Amino acid sequence: MTIETEETDLTVDELAARAGVTVRTVRFYSTRGLLPPPVIGPRRVGRYGPRHLARLALIEELQRQGMTLAAIERYLGGLPPDVDAHGLDLHRAVVASWAPADVETVTGQELERRAGRPLSEEDIGQLTAMDVLEEAGDGSYRVDSTLLALGVRLLDVPLSPEVILAARTTLIEHSRAAAHELSRLLRDAVAERDARDVKSLTAHMHPLVVQALLTTFQRSLRDELRQWLTEPPSEE
Repeated sequence: MTIETEETDLTVDELAARAGVTVRTVRFYSTRGLLPPPVIGPRRVGRYGPRHLARLALIEELQRQGMTLAAIERYLGGLPPDVDAHGLDLHRAVVASWAPADVETVTGQELERRAGRPLSEEDIGQLTAMDVLEEAGDGSYRVDSTLLALGVRLLDVPLSPEVILAARTTLIEHSRAAAHELSRLLRDAVAERDARDVKSLTAHMHPLVVQALLTTFQRSLRDELRQWLTEPPSEE
């Protein structure tokens, strides 16, 4: 049994409730191929898991960015067929970075519902340190909804909060540098065009740039890890 199957424990009603959509929406996305099929469990009941939930969250974010259903289909069609929930969360975080932070004030109970798990004081502290949330008083929290799913998954990563924060700082610095350079190149390329043409070009380039950044980063990281794991240990 794979890890994905072991974690596939939601009915379609539970998946819809967790994602904040209707069951009809889940089934519509499934018929369009935007969601992978469920795992068929006992009594031939379809069961869903983290990958379905993360994919629904990514679809919601793409819609929030103004993408049409056809554009979303093209975007999702360009993802690796075996992309897991972690990869989908990464895509969503990068897509969301093009827009202002989506900060909401929620109760502790609502925070745990959205996180999909109980949160200890230590968990709250780590999420606060990662700038995912902050206490708002009276037991409520201001939450960056676009980063919550990724932050919750990072709670299970066997690294110290200091290492995670250092990695976050590195990613932000290099992402901003890349975004600045790409913006300069695009701005120079369309400097003489009509404003409506620029807006249309930006809408088309947005998902392409996101995919290009993620693909380049994933390949670079894979090469770095391969080199790290295969090179002989240095002699002190």
